[in-house]
Amino acid sequence: MKKMDCIYCHPEKDQEQQIVFENEYCLFLQHPKHQTILEGTGVIVPRAHKQTVFDLSPEEWNATYDLLQKVKNHLDEAHAHSGYTLGWNVGEVSNQTIPHAHLHVIPRFEDEPFANKGLRAWFKSEENRRPSR
Repeated sequence: MKKMDCIYCHPEKDQEQQIVFENEYCLFLQHPKHQTILEGTGVIVPRAHKQTVFDLSPEEWNATYDLLQKVKNHLDEAHAHSGYTLGWNVGEVSNQTIPHAHLHVIPRFEDEPFANKGLRAWFKSEENRRPSR
């Protein structure tokens, strides 16, 4: 994906994409099509095209933290959720389908089908065990 085609470099190209919060280095985006299942979810992305979280500058890390605190306060007021799952996917094997760093911010609810199942539910499952070498 070229920078000019990147949906996170150019969120304005998708008229439904909502920039909820922003600062000098980052945006918090929410898209209505994701709100029907994952209510309140969104992503924090650097303004600059950085492929992975490992490419972020110290300023982008700090700005991500600052924006995350603002997002948390907003989501805490807007939704009656009980927790969060936060995550970065890096590389195709980790299911990073958009090659632009993005931090998933996912409010979690007690009444959802996957309540009490976070990241450990799949990476500690027997189905994910690699064969012994």
